[in-house]
Amino acid sequence: MSDQEDKDLDMETKSLTSVDTQRPNVPYIHKIGVPPKQKIFKEFKSTVKETFFSDDPLRPFKDQPKSRKVVLGLEAIFPILEWGRSYNIKKFRGDLIAGLTIASLCIPQDIGYSKLANLSPQYGLCKHFFFIFSTDIHHFPISISDSFDFCIDSSFVPPLIYAFMGSSRDIAIGPVAVVSLLIGTLVRNEFDPDKDPGEYLRLVFTATFFAGITQATLGVFRLGFLIDFLSHAAVVGFMGGAAITIALQQLKGFLGIPGKHFTKDTDIISVMKSVFGAAHHWWNWQTIVIASSFLTFLLVTKYIGKKNKKLFWVPAIAPLISVILSTFFVYITHANKDGVAIVGHIDHRINPPSLDKIYFSGENLQKGFKIGIVAGMIALTEAVAIGRTFASMKDYQVDGNKEMVALGTMNIVGSMTSCYVATGSFSRSAVNYMAGCQTAVSNIVMSIVVLLTVKFLTPLFEYTPNAILSSIIISAVIGLIDYDAAILIWKIDKLDFVACMGAFLGVVFKSVEIGLLIAVVISFAKILLQVTRPRTAMLGKIPMTSVYRNIGQYPEATKVPGVLIVRVDSAIYFSNSNYTKERILRWLTEEEDDLKAKYEPRIQFLIVEMSPVTDIDTSGIHAFEQLYRSLQKRDVEAKQHTFLVLANPGQVVLDKLYASGFPELVGENKIFLTVADAVHTCSSKTTYDV
Repeated sequence: MSDQEDKDLDMETKSLTSVDTQRPNVPYIHKIGVPPKQKIFKEFKSTVKETFFSDDPLRPFKDQPKSRKVVLGLEAIFPILEWGRSYNIKKFRGDLIAGLTIASLCIPQDIGYSKLANLSPQYGLCKHFFFIFSTDIHHFPISISDSFDFCIDSSFVPPLIYAFMGSSRDIAIGPVAVVSLLIGTLVRNEFDPDKDPGEYLRLVFTATFFAGITQATLGVFRLGFLIDFLSHAAVVGFMGGAAITIALQQLKGFLGIPGKHFTKDTDIISVMKSVFGAAHHWWNWQTIVIASSFLTFLLVTKYIGKKNKKLFWVPAIAPLISVILSTFFVYITHANKDGVAIVGHIDHRINPPSLDKIYFSGENLQKGFKIGIVAGMIALTEAVAIGRTFASMKDYQVDGNKEMVALGTMNIVGSMTSCYVATGSFSRSAVNYMAGCQTAVSNIVMSIVVLLTVKFLTPLFEYTPNAILSSIIISAVIGLIDYDAAILIWKIDKLDFVACMGAFLGVVFKSVEIGLLIAVVISFAKILLQVTRPRTAMLGKIPMTSVYRNIGQYPEATKVPGVLIVRVDSAIYFSNSNYTKERILRWLTEEEDDLKAKYEPRIQFLIVEMSPVTDIDTSGIHAFEQLYRSLQKRDVEAKQHTFLVLANPGQVVLDKLYASGFPELVGENKIFLTVADAVHTCSSKTTYDV
């Protein structure tokens, strides 16, 4: 097509966009709106506000007296002050029942979770920990009772803090299996809990402190969107792998194998070698009978509760019943004398403050910081997911940033009161929800029950067999293996499934940290792949309409003679601009080759549908300029002219195109409001009907 024909096309477009009544047989073609120039500061302010303050947290404070602003500020920090005004006896009755129920579940679980964090002796009752109580080198022996207290404290202090600061009504706070295993594994890589227990515990408290700092910082600076970079598929795989690893670690207590004959590695190969290597000499049949019997009991009660929702309390109290029955059985039969390992003596005390045990300088500060970030992010991901899940069931909103501040604050305070990382527990939260909890007061009830248990009932756990703790943990972590979710991921997105299985296999066959690293890497790799290789599609006209859709999705859509319509389904940035340009040219080359083989007319117009292009940078604009010049070069070589036409660019994209002078390069009248407008104008300059 000659330059004169190009000018005619521009004149035709101007005529059509300005007149419709004079040409009733021609569809009205809307003129593309040129956006006014945006002020840089205003645009930057709008972007920052939408990214970090989309919920406009200052809105309630507008046009309020100072006294009211103070009250609203306190309510924003402590939501209990807001909903507490409408609290009544009816709600307390539901919270009381729920609190007692989850307390009966958390007490036996916490004894077992302390083992996952390596806060229990590895070599039987005669082996003791040593804990530094001051800056001086002062030690005293710590038995399994102290590890029990550490975990119990984590079910006492953090839930109290969360009850005042959290925004979820249903989440139950305390130690969880995955975070306990993660803390135990990462800290043990730095200090041996048997050879250097004092430094081990100090690093645990340091990691807990920085886990809280990480969580609170994300909330204060409204950076909660960062946890979304760990995809759902990766989390499913990581949780499933962690569940398998936790269950394998419990084989030591389940089979009665002494700690010194059991591997400290967490991968499945090392664990199975250790298990079968100890089969002939160290398996204890009495322990196996106790563990397998009560594991069967726990699984049966869980099945009953799943089948009949009204019987939710059956699996909730089953762990406590198991502890009571097994303890009574060991006591009357003296099974501990036959090799059945028991908990032993437990003191009636709450652990002292631990602020002076946290590392604030030296190389251990850096170690605690790294471990704390990892543990804090995993704990935060689990808690936020749980909170959102139950909030959707009751149709209320959970403020993600408030949740992060609440979780962070409770772990900071917890690190100063002999606690390790606590977060939301899915199993306890589910029980809390089904027990009829109304508010976070159920966490307060649970904390009080835990405190009373530590002060008055701990001697009753002296003859509790370690085997029952292993059974409780195994039954609890089975629920973390989400087969249905993995199958659904496979059906929906194969790349997501690769991320899921990568995280799962990394945890099971190597270690928890390697599995987590694989999950993060694959999640980022998927993002990069989607950003650098955006989808494109060739569009055709749906018969009897003016709608243009993907030919691959709609086989009935027909191509327009002499016109190639390509849609780009992504923002165009430096990371994908070159690929986008090359992919469009490949679409053009493939289509021309196909037309040539069929002896059909060549392509005269290349229309790029840009409605999905939400943004474009200078590299993207440069790529379109190169695309335009490539078409010109092809025209000279092939002695034919192919025009570049854009359809339906958004305001942001259009603003940047005009700022760069791109419309002047290709022709201002080659940017259209819709694909239909562009096709009508282009086809009017060909000899073919649309």
